[in-house]
Amino acid sequence: MTAIIILLCIILISVVLVQIGKVTELTAQIKGERETLKDNSKWNAWIGLVFMVVFLVAVCVSAYRMRNVMLGYGPLESASAHGSVLDSLFNVTLFFTGIVFVLTHIALFWFAFKYRYKEGRKAQFISHDDRLEIWWTAIPAIVMTFLVVRGLNAWNQVMADVADGEEHIEIEATGQQFNWIIRYPGADGKLGTRDYKLTTGNNQLGQDFRDAKNWDDIVPAQELYLPVGKKVRVRIIAKDVLHNFYLPHFRVKMDAVPGMPTYFVFTPIKTTSEMRQELRKYPEWNEPYDPADPTGPKRWEKFEYELACAELCGKGHYSMRRIFRVVSPEEYEAWAKTQESFYLTQIHNKDGKENEDPFWEQTLPIEAAAIEKKLTDDVKAAGESEAPAEKAIRLDNIHFTTGSATLTADSKYELDALVNVLTKFPSLNISVNGHTDNVGDSAANLELSKQRAASVVNYLTTRGVSAGRLRSAGLGDTEPAESNEKPAGRRKNRRVEFNVLNQLPTAEPAS
Repeated sequence: MTAIIILLCIILISVVLVQIGKVTELTAQIKGERETLKDNSKWNAWIGLVFMVVFLVAVCVSAYRMRNVMLGYGPLESASAHGSVLDSLFNVTLFFTGIVFVLTHIALFWFAFKYRYKEGRKAQFISHDDRLEIWWTAIPAIVMTFLVVRGLNAWNQVMADVADGEEHIEIEATGQQFNWIIRYPGADGKLGTRDYKLTTGNNQLGQDFRDAKNWDDIVPAQELYLPVGKKVRVRIIAKDVLHNFYLPHFRVKMDAVPGMPTYFVFTPIKTTSEMRQELRKYPEWNEPYDPADPTGPKRWEKFEYELACAELCGKGHYSMRRIFRVVSPEEYEAWAKTQESFYLTQIHNKDGKENEDPFWEQTLPIEAAAIEKKLTDDVKAAGESEAPAEKAIRLDNIHFTTGSATLTADSKYELDALVNVLTKFPSLNISVNGHTDNVGDSAANLELSKQRAASVVNYLTTRGVSAGRLRSAGLGDTEPAESNEKPAGRRKNRRVEFNVLNQLPTAEPAS
């Protein structure tokens, strides 16, 4: 129904305009062509003069009223170190182009008014005027030279890369339809290498996990954090179509082009909390965030720095919004410590990822600290529990060469961690138990499990653990942890566990 009403209104307006045109033609015929020309010229000239004044006033008033929603003014001053350079450049450019705009706007309508049609007036033809040519050539050339030089200086400052050895954080932003994948370096401070040929559904960035720098890289799924006052270098990449990495409050805007990596360097100078306090000073930011909930939080309380895509990259373009939270260096470090390695949590030794994990069923040096912490927590919980089922602790990172009791080199990480745990808990006594799957002869499996348990005990004693605190047993395939019907289940059944044999005093672990 609404569409029909709109269509009828359009038809009605068209009819009115046609009738006005007919009335104008009849009036011209009655008054005569010359008189009509004089009247039209006069009215057009005066209307143009009124428009000139009204339009200039409207431009000035609207610019003043909207100053607080334009970048660089009011509450939206730059939140990055380089942003003031760009804002200053825009202001200088606006000053000169504003002068040209006002003068040409006035000249256009003033000359249309002054030289409107009058009987007897003839146009004066001026073929050439050297002075005018010099003025309107020299002045724009000087202004343009000034703007270009200033622009080049701004470009050199804003687009300068980090110097060798300069302290900074490097992150990576990969645009795809329709989200940004952000990658942070781990504790080593370095991003690992990538190879697009390695891209899969599980490894969307094509990280080459043979590169040790990739082992601790972080890919946060939720809010992103940056430390205030620290230089950030962003690698910018696209996987499919053209995207644009846009952080408006930081004056960061750079295309993400498939096959052509780009970058941007900036330093945040205002935390999210500080920016909120700045916005709090302005009435428009004290309005309810949700108009339907006038008693709810204000707009300034819900403010966040946003990452957007400034290219129309497809139907889901709107969903490429990510939140960047700028915090103190201490808060950033605390957040970084809570983040987990993408490789270790999503790929390494995970079922179904065998073909993508170059270190399948191997333990890496980077896992040593986490292994020891887990063992410490497990031992403490088992030592304090009285339930027999909670006394068994699985050693997931001990491996043997196929069909033998020879420990692999990477088993040392968990075994050394177990040595440290036994040192922390000097009263702890354990029984090391070997298990196998059901492949092969049961008697042979039983003997192999005994030998493997004995190998673990031997390693511990050679590292200084008292033999009186250790026992060993082989259980073969008699106590499977999972079904032996599938390879994944058999792999989990080939394991070494230890049982905590005694209750631990509450005073342990030892310092």
